[in-house]
Formats: sequence, structure tokens, C-alpha cells
Amino acid sequence: MYIHLGQGTVVRSRDIVGIFDLESSTVSKHTRKFLNNAEKRGEVITVSYELPKSFAVCQKKGEKQKVYISQLATSTLFKRSNFLG
Repeated sequence: MYIHLGQGTVVRSRDIVGIFDLESSTVSKHTRKFLNNAEKRGEVITVSYELPKSFAVCQKKGEKQKVYISQLATSTLFKRSNFLG
């Protein structure tokens, strides 16, 4: 199954490691450090230039991780993934 992250960006649901709320998770210095390091390594992909609300960490087997910054809320992404039923 595929999940639309916004603005034409689609990822396979099995490649998703986690989906995180940007506002609440960046309170932690560890999350900010993770995102900063991912940005330095070129792993961050901004899906939309609207106000970001979430980020999804994805990794295909044998490849580098990618961090997608999305304008969609985590609840919307979870609903699209059918994780909530």
C-alpha cells in the first residue's frame, strides 16, 4: 500500500519507520538534533512549502533513510495509512 504525503509525494507504507507531529516532537533536543543531522546529510525532503505539521521517517531496505516534511497533520497521515482502521 502507498501513502500520499502531499503535493504528489507517495511512499510505500512498509517503508515508513514513523510519523511524527512536528510541533510536539521538536520540543525534544534529541528530535531537533536528529532533524538537523538528517538535513546536513541531505536526507530531508520538503513535500510542501506550506506550514509544516508533520514529518515521516522512511527507509527502504538497503538504502539511506529519508525524512519527509509534510503540511499534513499526523492524524491525516495515519488515516491514509489505515493504521487506525
